[in-house]
Amino acid sequence: MATTGADSAVNQNRPSHELAIVRRYEAAGFRAWPAAAVHYDGTWLVRLTAGHPAKRLNSVNPLDPADIRNIPDRIARASRRFEAYGRPLTFRMSPLSGPAIAAHLDREGWSTFSESMVMRLSLDDGVVENAMDQIPLKDIGRFVSASMAVHGLDPSLRPGLSEIIGAIQPEAGMFVLEQDEQAVTAAICVHDTDLAGLFEIATTEAERGKGFGHRLILSALKWARLRGARQAWLQVEADNAGAIRLYKKMGFKEVYRYHYRRPPEA
Repeated sequence: MATTGADSAVNQNRPSHELAIVRRYEAAGFRAWPAAAVHYDGTWLVRLTAGHPAKRLNSVNPLDPADIRNIPDRIARASRRFEAYGRPLTFRMSPLSGPAIAAHLDREGWSTFSESMVMRLSLDDGVVENAMDQIPLKDIGRFVSASMAVHGLDPSLRPGLSEIIGAIQPEAGMFVLEQDEQAVTAAICVHDTDLAGLFEIATTEAERGKGFGHRLILSALKWARLRGARQAWLQVEADNAGAIRLYKKMGFKEVYRYHYRRPPEA
């Protein structure tokens, strides 16, 4: 169940040292999955991507709980940007958003949906010692084909997904497992200083529960560990019980949650 605005106002009253941890993962996430256009309104980060409709690529991200001046005017400015892109105005509410913005959106009747968890795992040699060595793909086109197949994505998203992956600035490893020459699992591992971020993890529906995802994740983390990563992290939708079970079994623990909000007219 998604966190309500009232609940988020309580949950976001966090000590400064916890907010510093959230800021680090948020920044790593923005670098690892870059939007096509980025604008700042104070500390509100507006991300828009014409070629892909994903919410995290098309959202307003408040990054400082204290930055609450002129909220209605700033929402109106953001709305015009989203309208120009043909996207619904969407706020992504992490603990950095603060209770004041959540309270304002509550008063305006904004809906709350799609809660996600950020999880992390201390990445020592013991975690990956039995992992299979796998060389990541170099061909973005080949990876995109595999990723779209296991996710079951619409072919129209191919150009946008290719553009996003090509724009990733940190070192990114693209991993695919195949069976009978068909992709069954795919994932991207982004090595950013001491962090290894996992993105776009998926296994074809017919092959879930057979260990393919676990195997590929460990191979990706071994690749990142050899490059100096000391901590793995990922984002997963809070209602994805199967994936969360896998990640917890591997030792991942929840760090924080975020959710999305849209105005009534959306």
